[in-house]
Amino acid sequence: MNLHTTGIIISREYLNKVKKKSFLVTTFLVPVLFAALCILPSLIMLGTKESSKNIAVIDRSGIVAPTLESGETATYVVLDAATEDPESIKLKLSELGYDALLLISDIDTSGRTVNADVFSSKPMGMDLSENINGKINSAVESWRIEQSGIENLKEIMKDVKANVRLHSYTLDAEGKEKVSESGVYMMVSMILGMIIYMFIALFGGMVMSSVIEEKASRVVEVLVSSVKATELMFGKIIGVALVALTQFFLWIVLTLAILGIVGAVSGQNLLQGADTTQMVQTVGGLQAEQAEEVAAVLSDQGEMGVIFSTLGNLPFGQILVCFVVFFLFGYMLYASLFAAIGSAVENEGDTQQLQIPITIPLLLGFFIAIYAFKAPDSALVFWGSMIPFTSPIVMLARLPFGVPVWEIVLSIVLLIATFAVCAWISAKIYKVGILMFGKKSTWKDLWKWFKQK
Repeated sequence: MNLHTTGIIISREYLNKVKKKSFLVTTFLVPVLFAALCILPSLIMLGTKESSKNIAVIDRSGIVAPTLESGETATYVVLDAATEDPESIKLKLSELGYDALLLISDIDTSGRTVNADVFSSKPMGMDLSENINGKINSAVESWRIEQSGIENLKEIMKDVKANVRLHSYTLDAEGKEKVSESGVYMMVSMILGMIIYMFIALFGGMVMSSVIEEKASRVVEVLVSSVKATELMFGKIIGVALVALTQFFLWIVLTLAILGIVGAVSGQNLLQGADTTQMVQTVGGLQAEQAEEVAAVLSDQGEMGVIFSTLGNLPFGQILVCFVVFFLFGYMLYASLFAAIGSAVENEGDTQQLQIPITIPLLLGFFIAIYAFKAPDSALVFWGSMIPFTSPIVMLARLPFGVPVWEIVLSIVLLIATFAVCAWISAKIYKVGILMFGKKSTWKDLWKWFKQK
């Protein structure tokens, strides 16, 4: 393979891509979207507070109404349970100035509980419904404690109830403690896995589209008359890789610049009044109980303090180097396969059947990476970070939790070796397929082309 000729193709492919309007648009648009993803959860939490509701209450049990205190989200108006008719109130809610009617039944002595129903012209928000439900449960629990006949039982239960919060720390080689919040690691892990999956799928598909475009327009016939087909394929793959790296670093710089400007202008205002538990649950995709635990730690130590302390403990140098290495060879592995598929068809509609066996491992790696934070050292995640077709995505998702150097080196060696084999196979297929026209190719055809000398 002539390196000078390949260099010319790389330069042509690179300049052709970076001069396109689509490249400029995505280069400046994506950082705005990334910055929005960082800022929007706070804005959403602030902007989705439910407006205050006027709620009429008919409490036949006599134990719930005293616990209903009006606040920002609801104003409770307790009506006389002996004289008021719930049916007539339900029909005239708007006229009476109420948004809802809360009806509490008499106490069921056998079950030692009450039934509660709320009637409204419009569905109530989840937060308000859960708040009312919590107040009713607290009232019933207090009544049961009083009925138990045990003196000072309420105080005893308060003393017995534990509220221990686990604070996580990592120890370095010298035994120095550093704040280590697993929720922050989880979010970093998911973000890294998603970014590298998106990059490999996006730019690998770009190579395939470029090959199909040149083949369909018959430009490739002119090109292969001057250069070897393998030089054309590798020049195209490397050229798009340089486009990807250029765009990636521009995205990092622009995203950090936007976040810095927004942070300087807004300061802490974005976080004031935001519900930390909801924010953690929204950003991290956690269950409510997990979100409460993470939010409790953040509240104890200061949200930004814990986040920055945990992020400061991450091996950013190692993560950046590994990101570049795994992206480059992961991309080149899949790009060579996509190039082979692109050479076998004349339009993108014919790629579906040939593309499925390649996209399945890529999707599998993505799904493993999403859940890698739950057990980063489990057998499934370990082998996902070793198998070359999934390792670029899964290994990046494992890195925030600490991975032995030998595992990283072994994964890279396996990835490079697999790329070399797949590139050799793809080059043989590409050399024949790029000049085949008028026939819809199958996997059987690709096998025949590979066996040709």
